[in-house]
Parts: sequence; C-alpha cells; structure tokens
Amino acid sequence: MSTHYETLQQADAYREAFAVEPPAALGERHLWPRKPGFFIVHAATAAALSQAPGAPPEAEAAPDAAPDATDNATPARVLVSAQWGLVPHWVKSASDAKLRAPKLVNAKSDTASTGTAFRDAWLNGQRCIVPMAAFYEDDLRSGKAVPTRVARVDGKPMGVAGLWARWQGADGEVIISYCLLTVNANNHALLHRYGQPGSEKSMPAILNEGAYDAWLTARPEKAKEFMRQYAAQWLLANPVEKKADKVPKGFLG
Repeated sequence: MSTHYETLQQADAYREAFAVEPPAALGERHLWPRKPGFFIVHAATAAALSQAPGAPPEAEAAPDAAPDATDNATPARVLVSAQWGLVPHWVKSASDAKLRAPKLVNAKSDTASTGTAFRDAWLNGQRCIVPMAAFYEDDLRSGKAVPTRVARVDGKPMGVAGLWARWQGADGEVIISYCLLTVNANNHALLHRYGQPGSEKSMPAILNEGAYDAWLTARPEKAKEFMRQYAAQWLLANPVEKKADKVPKGFLG
C-alpha cells in the first residue's frame, strides 16, 4: 500500500489532463503522509469545503474556487489544496487528527462505505480526484525493500480516486484532508509483486480519463463501479536509484 507519491511539476499538466487551473505554487515533488497536496472536485460541490463538518455537499460555488472555463461541455472542476491523510469530521482534537492522519492516507474501496473513518465521506459523496505523476511501492522479493516508481507507460498524469473531509476544531481551526482509494491487486499482473509477502496486495484506484466527471457526480451506490484495477500493460515500474527518491525510514509501504 503506497504511502508516497509524486505530484505534478508542470503547470500545463493540470490544464491538459484535468481541465483545472494549476496552483500558484506546485509544491513538493514527493509527497508523504500529512504533507500538503492537491485534489480535484467539481465547482458545484466545492462549497461543501466551507460547510459544517459531516454535512452533505450543496450545489454552490466555493468561495476560493477557480473553476476552469476552457471547456463548457463539461462541468468546471476545482483544484483544492489539502493535507494527505484523512481527518474524519468527528475527531475531537488537532492532536488526535495529527496522530490519525498518517494511518488514513489510503482507504480500501471494499470497506470505505462501512469503515468508521471513511464511511461518512463515502456516503456523503465527498469524492475527489488526486492528480499524480507516479506512486511508489516497495519491492521486497530480494529480502530488501527496493522503492519502485510506478507510472503510466505513456508518461501522462494519473487521476486517482479519493475521498475528502473537512474537520473543524472547537477553536475554529479547519483541516481539509483527503485519502486515496485502493483496490485489491492480488491478481494484478504487475502490482502483485510488491508489498509484504503473504499480505493482501493493493493499488491506487486509477481512473480512466473519460470517467472523471462521472466519478465525481455518481450516486454512492454507483461509486464502487469505478473501483477497478488499472491495466498492467498501461503501467511501468522502475526501481528508484536516486537516494533523494528513496522511502525514508518509517514510511515503508
């Protein structure tokens, strides 16, 4: 299960791949749990980011939204800056949120609708798309963890299905956060090689480009139809050689 992914470092990639305006600052290339990243939602549902915790989204524009206007044929999407590592709205304190977030960077798609941490976000339709260039998995077949970069064969950005949440503390502090949704990869021709031997294998739920808007607007009972493996022949896995790209101690997937 990945706890490290690579963000987009070209502004045009946001426009071309996801029809959103890029952020003013692209941020760090390598993202780890509890670090600031980005997710994408429709402008029509982005207002929920400023609502009370746990409330279902309403069809209003977000105050800070910068919807893309280049394609009038599809609903505008909005890029949101947030913490990677979901903070459920019912968490009692910021210190508790800090402890929980690193453990909630991934949600198994088969239990997201029933698990305590992710259930409300799933049932309220708080779905998002997480843009990334690649994700990292450990290859343990040699007995030693070898960080491996997994990306699309064609080098294009990936849009991974995710869930977002809004937490507000008693003092008014607000944390917008998100997690990646994962699917079982035990029988995946490529991803079954990675992770701990004997454990369940998983991979991010990579969406097909044509399904982005449908994923964001689907009813909760239809959302799981998007939770599918991404074809192995469309992915490329390469061991990491640069020390700067290796997984730091404490963040092995």
